[in-house]
Amino acid sequence: MFSAVYPSPLGPLTLGSDGECLTGLWLPEQKYFPAAPMERRDLAVFARAAAWLDAYFAGDAPDPEELPLAPAGSTFQKLIWELLLDIPYGELTTYGQLADKAARRMGRYSMSAQAVGGAVGHNPISIIIPCHRVVGADGSLTGYAGGLGAKSWLLQHEGAI
Repeated sequence: MFSAVYPSPLGPLTLGSDGECLTGLWLPEQKYFPAAPMERRDLAVFARAAAWLDAYFAGDAPDPEELPLAPAGSTFQKLIWELLLDIPYGELTTYGQLADKAARRMGRYSMSAQAVGGAVGHNPISIIIPCHRVVGADGSLTGYAGGLGAKSWLLQHEGAI
């Protein structure tokens, strides 16, 4: 595991990589932060992620598909993270809506919004896999592993709130 730091309007973001793919992007106050990986700023994937983040923070809506993403997680978590990638820039969805989509993909009648919330909260590639675009059923800004202040900032930046 390798890391690099990207200076952002939210503070220093830590990027993680396996050497080829982006495996993590953590905000300064992020929960579920990994053990300190070896710093190595010269990886091509970090340059690509920095360019993506530059565009994002400049107000563009870069496509996450431009980056080689390899988040580590369970099959269920990876399904939820794939669904997060379908949420358009500047738009919101709810945990319940994600649960409905996940249930359909899994061939089930229903799915627990709390289970979906757990998977969303453990997303290791914040911002790029846009877990900040998920809100409560009433539109409230519910938990965010990077902190509610960061979630609010990101949604305001995208014009979603």
